[in-house]
Amino acid sequence: MDLTVTTLADRPELRDPLWQMPETWPEFVLHDPVGWANMGRILAELPEYVLVATDSEGRVAARAFSVPFRLDADGRRSLPPGGWDQVMLWAFSDLRHGRAPDTVSAIEITVADGRQGKGISGRMLAAMRDNVRRLGFTDLVAPVRPSRKSEEPRTLIEEYAHRTRPDDGLPYDPWLRVHVRAGGVIDSVAPASMTVSGSLAQWRTWTGLPFDTAGPVEVPGALVPVHCESDRGYAVYVEPNVWVRHSV
Repeated sequence: MDLTVTTLADRPELRDPLWQMPETWPEFVLHDPVGWANMGRILAELPEYVLVATDSEGRVAARAFSVPFRLDADGRRSLPPGGWDQVMLWAFSDLRHGRAPDTVSAIEITVADGRQGKGISGRMLAAMRDNVRRLGFTDLVAPVRPSRKSEEPRTLIEEYAHRTRPDDGLPYDPWLRVHVRAGGVIDSVAPASMTVSGSLAQWRTWTGLPFDTAGPVEVPGALVPVHCESDRGYAVYVEPNVWVRHSV
């Protein structure tokens, strides 16, 4: 597929089409409060860290967000168990306080609905690595959401993250495999990378499930079960991710 990848800084007219791109994220994921509050800020304040792929007809086929942050700082120096949420908060705290970043974190690589399975995600990861290098950094990290983990939500993320294929030793998970093939190294697990809480009514709307029994609820698209407190009227999802390091 003929694709052109540019930064949003170079193509600001793609801001609205980027958001309008059809996607396949589970509805509940869109209600993580950290993402809700900060994803738009990446486009507004860090457009040089946003990549957009367009096809030969000018339609958006994929997008990729990243953020710069300072890892070599007191209280940091290792990738956080809070994963996606924490690195986003670090990035905007550093931006507000004028701390010079030394690392870039991937935030999202999303391929438009109907265009999966064509190698576009790998091309966007390669483009992100190139962009990080162009911006003067040598380290890219990624709180990876393993693409097939939702098929086995009861499996511990520690076991899943390090599962490999017997024939070539590469990760079992396809998205982790793309990262490792690109030169990434699995660093650690982020057990609480994203947290989504809501009333039972909200969860019913997001998932179409009854949420009427206390305990773990397996939800399509969720990497682990959602914890339902039916007597108290709420449920909480705490998503684990896998930290991958890239030297670029």
